[in-house]
Amino acid sequence: MFTPGSQKLLVVASILQCYIARRTIKYISDLSWGKGMAKKESVQVQGTEIVVLTHRQDDFISLTDMARYKNAEATGLVISHWMSTRYTVEFMGIWEKFNNPNFNVTEFSNIRNESGSNGFVLSSKQWIEKTNAIGIIAKPGRYGGTFAHRDIAFEFATWLSPEFKFYLIKEFQRLKEDEHQRLSLEWNLQRTLSKINYRIHTDAIKERIIPQEVTKSQASAIYASEADLLNVALFGMTAAEWRGQNPDKPGNIRDHATLEQLVVLSNMESINALLIRQGMSQSQRLLQLNGAAITQMKSLVGNALTKRLK
Repeated sequence: MFTPGSQKLLVVASILQCYIARRTIKYISDLSWGKGMAKKESVQVQGTEIVVLTHRQDDFISLTDMARYKNAEATGLVISHWMSTRYTVEFMGIWEKFNNPNFNVTEFSNIRNESGSNGFVLSSKQWIEKTNAIGIIAKPGRYGGTFAHRDIAFEFATWLSPEFKFYLIKEFQRLKEDEHQRLSLEWNLQRTLSKINYRIHTDAIKERIIPQEVTKSQASAIYASEADLLNVALFGMTAAEWRGQNPDKPGNIRDHATLEQLVVLSNMESINALLIRQGMSQSQRLLQLNGAAITQMKSLVGNALTKRLK
């Protein structure tokens, strides 16, 4: 039976767990906007709204939106003029050589030799198709346009206006700081929830597994064994094994868990408490918990992030 204290903790944990799970699933589903792209965010730079996307785990900024600062009626022409300069071609080539193992160096050399000459025009589509570039992407549709990796986008901003570039960098930094604070808050809240659920977990261990007369060290060993049961089911290793592999990292294995792992860990603590009260052996519980961990991680991470990373 649950103790009165455990019942209160279970109610609090359930409320918090539902809230965090919904927020986490919403956050991850947001990452699946478009094919291989995350849901858009935006910044305001001198009255111009500029979309920022996550593509292949990197930030890409809309050149189309930025070009509106110079000429709202001919954004494609603005981008093409910038890309046709020899300096831009050389900069994009250096970026691709550094970041793209499949970059077509031969085609790049041909484009560089022609750049700067009279009548030379280069579009984003031509650049991508000829060189297999990844630093610039062109997307059709409602949220389409030309996007560039932030390194390249900042160079475009320099060409547009030094003042525009300055405020773009400031707004981009603010956006990333806000994102970091939001994720940090949810991680800390989920870590707190995990600790609350751990109390429910230890109550079940105390009631059903630990004999009445044991020393504190013996009881601690049983608690640690059950904690490691969850660690193995979710992380594939015990706390001691993680410490051996990460001697220079502060904290413990759970302090370095992802937000998704903490959501699953909280669920597993509740599940294990239930299985303990049902009298299931530790080896049987390990199999059940591992199966639950795999299923829940696939649900939280597999579907949404697989789409984003394609």
